[in-house]
This record gives sequence, C-alpha cells and structure tokens, in this order.
Amino acid sequence: MFKPLRPLAGFVEGAIDRVGSLTAWIALVMIGLVAVNVLLRYAFSVGSVWAQELEWHLLAALILLGMSHAVQRGGEVRVDLFYARFPKPLQRAVDVAAALLLIAVSLAFIKLSIAYVGQSYAIDERSADPGGLPYRWAIKALIPVGYGLLVLQQLAHLVRLLAGHDTAEDSRV
Repeated sequence: MFKPLRPLAGFVEGAIDRVGSLTAWIALVMIGLVAVNVLLRYAFSVGSVWAQELEWHLLAALILLGMSHAVQRGGEVRVDLFYARFPKPLQRAVDVAAALLLIAVSLAFIKLSIAYVGQSYAIDERSADPGGLPYRWAIKALIPVGYGLLVLQQLAHLVRLLAGHDTAEDSRV
C-alpha cells in the first residue's frame, strides 16, 4: 500500500537534504559573523545592534530549517537502553508512534505560529532597538516553515517505515 509512495518520500528526503545543505552555509556565515563581531567589539570597541541581531536571526534560521535534516539523519536524542532490545516489530511500532507524535506536535506549532507571524507582519514588526533589523516577521515566518519541513520529513519517514523497512535507521539516508 505504501510502496507506491516511496518515490514521493525520496523526493521529500532529497528536498530536506538540500535544506540541510543550506543550513550548513547558514552556520558558516553565522560563525564568520560572530568572529567578526567579537574581533570588532574587543579589539576596536566597535559593535552594532544590527550585526548582533543578525546573529540571532541566523541562529533561528539554522535551528528551524535544520531540525528536519537533523531528525532525518538520526541526530535527535533517543534513549536506546530498551529500544535496542526490542524485537523488530516492536521497534517499528515505536518508530511509527514517535513519528505520529512528532507530526502532531509539529502541526500544533504550525497552527499556533500562523497567527503569531500574521500579527507580526500586520504591524510591520521591527527591532525595538535603534539600528536594529527590520522585518521581524520574516524570521518569525520560519517557525511554521521549519515545522512544516519536519512534518514532511516525518511523513516520508512513515512511508519508509510502513513500506517495509525494519527500523528508523534503515530508512534514514
């Protein structure tokens, strides 16, 4: 029943991989920005509000866009003390239940964040600090986007699990 959906799952996983590559570049830019900010602040006593806020925005983008890639690659924290001793069918059941729970939580985050982002956009929210960044709504918009990617990743994971893979590790790239 789920085998015909495997190409779609592969497409979603490929898209998540590309987003993961983007987050690697975001991390690199963020590291460079932090290094420059620290150098300017401590060596030359120069700092700017927008540069510090940009660090926070890049960190938010890194986390929100990178979490689906991290989960796809098995980067989440999982306690394997009991799981490793479970028979394969029970492991699969645990993996399916975990995926469904993560989808439910992610959908709740999406539902709750849509109005939050909309309100920020409606009032054209910007930094309260002089010299801060405008368009605060843009970074807030990454909340539903990030959790949407997580939902897509978990749906692809469910397809792989239900199409015949034994455990979560087998279905991860």
